Amino acid sequence: MTCSRCHRQFPAEQSRCPYCGQEKPDPGGTFQTSTVLISTGKADLVYHSLEEVPAPLRTRLLESTHSPNSGTILIADRRGRKQIARAMRKLPGLGRSRRRGPAWLTPRRQKAAVTLLLILVLAVIALLFGHRW
Repeated sequence: MTCSRCHRQFPAEQSRCPYCGQEKPDPGGTFQTSTVLISTGKADLVYHSLEEVPAPLRTRLLESTHSPNSGTILIADRRGRKQIARAMRKLPGLGRSRRRGPAWLTPRRQKAAVTLLLILVLAVIALLFGHRW
């Protein structure tokens, strides 16, 4: 293994470089799996990839995935969630669909502002009906 700081070779079993003390980097990466579950009137079939699905069934599957009844399920840990969010932001029009207000306008402050506005509206209504014209 080569140290990222001093660029010397050291055994991979060691957790630190014996020359400079630099910790061995965490092995990183993305683990991706896919499972295709096809439920027809006859049976529930499970495949490990789309290429494993027989051609006639694959054609039906591809046609049905563009229908309103289709969906995608993603299961990810925190790191995977961040990677998915980063990828979604790069897609045109999808990553920016949720608008956020200014940073100072927290949910607690929003609730307080709505409550104050409601009190003011009720006070104005009370003044209008209580005033003798």
